[in-house]
Amino acid sequence: AWADLMILDMIDFDIISGMTWLSPYYAMLNCNTKSVTLKILGREKLEWEGMYKPKQAKIISSIWASKLVEQGCLAYLAHVRDVEIEAPSIGSIPVVSEFSEVFPNDLPDLKAQIQERLDKEFICPSSFPWGAPVLFVKKKDGMRMCIDYRQLNSVTIRNKYHLPRIDDLFDQLQGAAVFSKIDLRSGYHQLKIRSEDIPKTKFRTRYGQYEFLVMSFGLTNAPAAFMNLMNRVFKPFLDSFEIVFIDDVLVYSKREEEHANHLRTVLGVLGKQKLYAKFSKCEFWLKSVAFLWHVVSKEGVMVHPQRFKWIRIGLGLAL
Repeated sequence: AWADLMILDMIDFDIISGMTWLSPYYAMLNCNTKSVTLKILGREKLEWEGMYKPKQAKIISSIWASKLVEQGCLAYLAHVRDVEIEAPSIGSIPVVSEFSEVFPNDLPDLKAQIQERLDKEFICPSSFPWGAPVLFVKKKDGMRMCIDYRQLNSVTIRNKYHLPRIDDLFDQLQGAAVFSKIDLRSGYHQLKIRSEDIPKTKFRTRYGQYEFLVMSFGLTNAPAAFMNLMNRVFKPFLDSFEIVFIDDVLVYSKREEEHANHLRTVLGVLGKQKLYAKFSKCEFWLKSVAFLWHVVSKEGVMVHPQRFKWIRIGLGLAL
């Protein structure tokens, strides 16, 4: 059977057969025996059995190790030590060091989850009779407060502004060899809400009722509204040396010399428009960069290996 294969940067498997390929042959999977059986018209059933994983390495005694060496086994002497790698600082990165105001430790004009947002002036107390419930979602840096706006979203008129297709964005990268990735800090919170819409964002907690003064995560029109803002701000540079997808920005160039000018231009616009980035999530002057679940380099664009992590536990695919 013919199939269109996609090349992935993975060394675990030679080929991954998906549901589209397996379905026409009525594939039968036996997870216990690690076997796959195919029914092909006019032929006998074909069956493959997978290999069991090799046993994990284990610690052995020095006496046993000596005997193995005497028998001709190859041995290596290794020394392991912990080394702390210093995180890059803003001042150590060319061009970026000129725009320290774009990477504040926090958003400006803020005092120091409910009290934090009050101090940051993201929210204010509310007396509006309706309120959405609060949820907590686990993130890499802890628990993030999220508002359950499903009821509000169900009666909201959708913003028709289309988000760009990721494939179309990556078409621009042919020939690019130097990349910088910029992640905006609390992106949606940098966009104010129209005064007449503020009461609609009310949420309730046991500590009181509040409403957002800035765009909140969870609102159905938040991605489109922020995408519209970013496209208007960076319109002169899109399709030239910059890709924008909501609050993620990728600056790309063919040569390092021109990348300095491109990066300086983008950071200058961010500073002028008072849009702020989170330095710890940004990366600069890279030959290869992970962006929007893909790995981008001079050689081209590949799907990020982590995107296929679920394949390893057999969710709907046969290996």
